[in-house]
Amino acid sequence: MTRAEKEQLVAELTAAFEASNAVVVCDYKGLTCQELEHVRGLAAANDAQVKVVKNTLATLALKNAGIEDLELRDTNLVVWGEDQISTCKTADKAATEFKDRFVIKSGALEGKAVELDTIMAMAKLPSRDELIGMLLNVWMAPVRNFTIGLDALRQKKEEEA
Repeated sequence: MTRAEKEQLVAELTAAFEASNAVVVCDYKGLTCQELEHVRGLAAANDAQVKVVKNTLATLALKNAGIEDLELRDTNLVVWGEDQISTCKTADKAATEFKDRFVIKSGALEGKAVELDTIMAMAKLPSRDELIGMLLNVWMAPVRNFTIGLDALRQKKEEEA
């Protein structure tokens, strides 16, 4: 890569990291090219992005984006996206599918470095759509119970008549 290409890549990553609410750094050592493409497919399905970047370039982009506490060593793959939960779920799903070869190392949520436990907890949360469905189910319960009660009253009146 030429210096200009590196500067352009750092600028693109900086803009992407600034726009994202979650950045997860993972170790991908031992994954085949096909498995890495599968991880990219998982990310695309969850509106996240995946990139293998040299540590120095990723560190520069993270610092420019205001995320300075992440330390990058060895082989790193960066997963980022707007939705914190889906980004963490993407990394967690890849880590469970490729047990010892894909490991979540660290991450940042809303521009602040967080511990691995926080990322794992975020991955266990239901997605936004699931939460909305649960909320709608709770809101509909009184209406559902009311209609069941009215139907039971109608049946009772019909039996009496």
